[in-house]
Amino acid sequence: MKDENAIPAAEQNNNSFDPLDMHNYRIEHLPKRERSVFEKSLAAAGIPIAILVFILFGFFIDLPFLQNIDSSTLVSASAQKEFERIGAEAFSRHNAYMLAVFLGAIILWMTQALPNYLTSLILIISLVLTGVLPEREAYAQLGHPVMWLNIMSFVLASMLVATGVAKRFALWFILRFGKNAGSIFVSFIVINIILSAFISATTAKAAILLPIFMVIAAIYGARSGERKNNFGRSIVLQNLLNINLGAGAFVTGSGANLLAAALIGGAIGGSVYFSDWMVAMFPIMVGLMFVGYMLAMKVFFPLKPDERLPHIKGGMERLRQEYQKLGKMDVQELKAVVIFLLILGFWATDRLHGISATAVAFVGAIVALLPRVGIVNWNDVDIPWHLMLFSAGAYTLGAGFGITDLPSISVNAFFDHLGIGDETHFWVLYLLLTGVMIFSALVFQSKTMRTMIFVPIAIGVANRFGFSVISLALPVAFMIEHVYVLPFNSKPAALLYETDQYSLTDTFKFGFTMMVIAWTLNIIAGETWFKFLGITPEGVFGLF
Repeated sequence: MKDENAIPAAEQNNNSFDPLDMHNYRIEHLPKRERSVFEKSLAAAGIPIAILVFILFGFFIDLPFLQNIDSSTLVSASAQKEFERIGAEAFSRHNAYMLAVFLGAIILWMTQALPNYLTSLILIISLVLTGVLPEREAYAQLGHPVMWLNIMSFVLASMLVATGVAKRFALWFILRFGKNAGSIFVSFIVINIILSAFISATTAKAAILLPIFMVIAAIYGARSGERKNNFGRSIVLQNLLNINLGAGAFVTGSGANLLAAALIGGAIGGSVYFSDWMVAMFPIMVGLMFVGYMLAMKVFFPLKPDERLPHIKGGMERLRQEYQKLGKMDVQELKAVVIFLLILGFWATDRLHGISATAVAFVGAIVALLPRVGIVNWNDVDIPWHLMLFSAGAYTLGAGFGITDLPSISVNAFFDHLGIGDETHFWVLYLLLTGVMIFSALVFQSKTMRTMIFVPIAIGVANRFGFSVISLALPVAFMIEHVYVLPFNSKPAALLYETDQYSLTDTFKFGFTMMVIAWTLNIIAGETWFKFLGITPEGVFGLF
């Protein structure tokens, strides 16, 4: 009789592969997924379509709502100033160029015809050459405060990785509390919550945790390919969910969150504080993590009795040996912990002292890099500059939106065309905007791109209907991190899909269910928790 738990002969014969060796699960050792025929077709068509769309909308198609723009309809002060400076005709032409550049960039980003950073560079120079933005303002976006916060956050995250603090904590927690299959899953929830407060890159968290939960998956008999089991499906998909939900609990959780906060802060002439975001979203995201745990364990991937037992003897002992290799916590690790606790403390109390998250991270990074006193040197720092350039392009796009007021002009034209009057109820707009934002993740592959599209739209809708920008734009921003349904939805999703522990069907049914629950919870929060915090004016339904 065939033993279903037996290790395949090919794997047995491959003496170089040890399922309990954490180094086998490093990112660079995972196979690179080949693009499908459809994805290759999209990429091939992306460049000619983007060029055609840019030419048509920039030079030939005159959209009525962009002609004869009246300064009284402009919302942003920068747009009104630009209108007065260059006149109505030139302002309309700039809006046409802005729309053309925006559509062309969206096509290139969605089809992946070019690397994201290269599309951003093309976008920046296009806005300069068309005259939409002056060179100084377009190029200055690389020095945007949020860009500096991103850079400093990567310096600090590199400090945790270089000293081994993050890995030490994750291993210690699993060894201390992961006594059985159920407690292992709960342990990863706690680990993700804590790491999310300190590490602002979801990919970095995935890279730290991937070798650990893959070794545990092997211990419990999970195999890739045809021999997948529910333990492997559950531990990988729950970590994918929690990596992203953890990022949504903090404004510093990802660059897209920071971008949304910057856009909203610019619209209200103030700031979205770290503490504001954390108070609003931390309990919701933690609640969703435990909902995901219950659904995975009880509904989608219930563990059979044999899947609850280790299949490889001494498996946890191998993790213990990996932990022991780290030795005792040294001075450098202690300094890293102290620096990050101080930074987190200043971030959490930013409303009290008024020091920006960027300034706090700046000081922390300087201390970490100081010769003899600090913890890391510049060569230890891993800053993904391709992501920085991509973000710079997104911020330049935002500057173009601000100076042309294209989102507000488009929103007004859209609602006027549909005949929707200014008496539209708040809850209708709330449901529409948050729903479009969260479910757009099914087709978009960049959180930053979705943020650049839908947060300005939410700001424009709020201005048109006379609602607080915060009441609509912030709940929309809270939907950014729900990018765990399909492999192309986020970098961690693409990375963990390469483990071959689950199928597209597995991730869709679990992820889409969690997405619907998250949206529903956002709606309920709009009527209760967000109302209590003063985010929504009367709750989404206005019942109280």
